Amino acid sequence: MEAAAEPGNLAGVRHIILVLSGKGGVGKSTISTELALALRHAGKKVGILDVDLCGPSIPRMLRVQGKAVHQCDSGWVPVFVDQEQSISLMSVGFLLEKPDEAVVWRGPKKNALIKQFVSDVAWGQLDYLVVDTPPGTSDEHMAVVDALRPYSPLGALVVTTPQAVSVGDVRRELTFCKKVGLRVIGVVENMSGFVCPHCAECTNIFSRGGGEELARHAGVPFLGSVPLDPELTRSLEEGRDFIQGFPESPAFPTLSCIAQKILNEAPVGLS
Repeated sequence: MEAAAEPGNLAGVRHIILVLSGKGGVGKSTISTELALALRHAGKKVGILDVDLCGPSIPRMLRVQGKAVHQCDSGWVPVFVDQEQSISLMSVGFLLEKPDEAVVWRGPKKNALIKQFVSDVAWGQLDYLVVDTPPGTSDEHMAVVDALRPYSPLGALVVTTPQAVSVGDVRRELTFCKKVGLRVIGVVENMSGFVCPHCAECTNIFSRGGGEELARHAGVPFLGSVPLDPELTRSLEEGRDFIQGFPESPAFPTLSCIAQKILNEAPVGLS
């Protein structure tokens, strides 16, 4: 009820999307970052809330690591990624004294910070708030869902990779969504094949079709397959805007299509 007691904190946010997966290393932060960039290029104002407290990688992906978080009358001011202030980011990475410092916290302290991120960050007016979560279905996920519930999130974007081991873990995430009453917008299959930059032939390094089969079995939409792409990896390592810089890349059409499907979902969330 803490969030409901302070309606001003997220009152200007129109749509909230949680990016989830029951498996670590599937690329949730990558999908969160590229979704935010694609929505920005669609003319939307976007915030990213990084609640992966033990692995806050998005500040590096957007080349804002080392930036300071300031206070205002309403709480914390998020870090703006661009001069136009069309993307803002809040992450525990901004609160660490050293970038390599480990977050060695027990559940209650993590949960308290998540609730503080939801209640005390002054996002202002946003079209979308993308919430990047850690892997699993534990305390942190319950804390963020409970804290955001008063604001009626648009739903969850569930990320998997094609192989059976990953799909099995991500299936539990879909069960989690059902148990907590969180609508699933759709499933994204990441690292879905490698497209050779020389001959354009696709090699399915990690099997294929697992995400689509998972979505079909669960009765939820399948949003697309994002291939392994050296240009995407390079842009994330260097903090560059992949959506703007690599429109001819194999991953670009799928990422743009996923963003468009998210845009098309918005009226459903308002009904």
